[in-house]
Amino acid sequence: MVSIDHVTHKLLTYMPYILVLIDMRFEGVKCGKDGSVDNHMEMGKKLLAAGQLADALSHFHAAVDGDPKNYMAYYRRATVFLAMGKSKSALPDLSRVIELKPDFTSARLQRGNLLLKWGKLDEAEGDFKKVLKSNPSEKEEKEAQSQLVKSDEIQRLVAQSRSSFSSKDYMTAAAQLDTIIETCIWDATSREMRAECFIQMGEMGRAISDLKAASKLKNDNTQAFYKLSTIYYNLGDHEMSLTEVRECLKLDPDHKQCYSHYKQVKKLNKQIQSAEELIQEQRYQDAVSKYEAVMKSEPNVPQLLLLAMERICHALAQDQQASRAVSACSEVLESDPENVNVLKDRAEAYIQDEQYEEAIQDYEAAAKHSENDRQIKEGLEKAQRLLKQSKKRDYYKILGVKRTAQKKEIIKAYRKLAQQWHPDNFQDPEEKKKAEKKFIDIAQAKEVLTDPEMRTKFDHGEDPMDPESQQGHSQHFHRGSNGFQGFNPFGSGPFNFKFNFN
Repeated sequence: MVSIDHVTHKLLTYMPYILVLIDMRFEGVKCGKDGSVDNHMEMGKKLLAAGQLADALSHFHAAVDGDPKNYMAYYRRATVFLAMGKSKSALPDLSRVIELKPDFTSARLQRGNLLLKWGKLDEAEGDFKKVLKSNPSEKEEKEAQSQLVKSDEIQRLVAQSRSSFSSKDYMTAAAQLDTIIETCIWDATSREMRAECFIQMGEMGRAISDLKAASKLKNDNTQAFYKLSTIYYNLGDHEMSLTEVRECLKLDPDHKQCYSHYKQVKKLNKQIQSAEELIQEQRYQDAVSKYEAVMKSEPNVPQLLLLAMERICHALAQDQQASRAVSACSEVLESDPENVNVLKDRAEAYIQDEQYEEAIQDYEAAAKHSENDRQIKEGLEKAQRLLKQSKKRDYYKILGVKRTAQKKEIIKAYRKLAQQWHPDNFQDPEEKKKAEKKFIDIAQAKEVLTDPEMRTKFDHGEDPMDPESQQGHSQHFHRGSNGFQGFNPFGSGPFNFKFNFN
């Protein structure tokens, strides 16, 4: 049960808000009736105090429309714009206030602060100096003096940063621009220059951050979008490159640089999408050819070459072209040794090529950079099982076939070896004994590799013919006192059987 005291406390908490709303409702009715500027101003102030900025703005809009020479209406509206983070909209209103009432020092000081943040240093200094000459309050004088000193310091840093940039001392220029931007947070020009410094220093992530800010701070900033697109392109991110160049063309459909770049990026994007669709369709060789075409069309963009080779590595591994996959993956890892996807693909190719120790090394390297990757864990366990198995009996090696061999190839190899090692071909007791063992191994290899379920178990490191690895599993064969109970390729007597290759 909720206590009455608790409910009472809640009601008392919300009572001031309820009273404000009731007051505002009656005021709204009054405003609606006479539409006076004073009522709009009063309602706007109350709504602003209540934090209802959009509604307050509507009333100040009405007040400005009702009396275009009411400087306080503009000032109040500028206050709401600033509270909403719309400094661009606040600036014209503050200028109109100063035009209507030149001695309004609060408005001039606020405009000076905004101009300083926008990097309009000369205009900001003009406002601060006029504030100091207009009999300001002690607080206003102190603030204007402080901001004037700061503006002078920024002016000096701007000159130094341009000099450093011209001298190609990009690290020093970037450090100087850091200090400028701490104060001039909305200065698009400084951000664009710092972005260029970062590009020259190879810090593309930081360059992107500044250019994105500049694209929003300056209207119709096509150059920022063009640079963003080229950076993403050179980083191999063709999708983001396409997004940014489209933004440029939205602003100016006839922009020559953006249009030319757009055609280039669109062509690349289409090629890559087509290659990825081929991979999804398991048409791996076609996908490899498509990515090879990408590499030919973009030979001077290292990251795109790397991306294409990474996907070629993946497609070849999926297509079980082990040798080619290892070669392609290794080429990528020379430039990007911590690439987890490539490490996994090469590990899989090593398994296909029966290089289990190398596969284990790759999976362990990948695990260092992606600890919770289930695929890595399962791949590592598989490689470890296969390594252990390879030191025992390998049915593929017994028949002399590859792990990728089809059933027809396996039966063909079995027939050839069974004829070769048939015990009736040997007269010497020792040789016959050796042939018997070999013949049993050949028959078991054929049995395992032509049975899909047994072959799958073997491919995962489990020997269906080994009782130790079959504990807890249903077994096709059981060793008994006479060798293999339930599996006798020689029939009931000593080699008395009709040989049948099926």
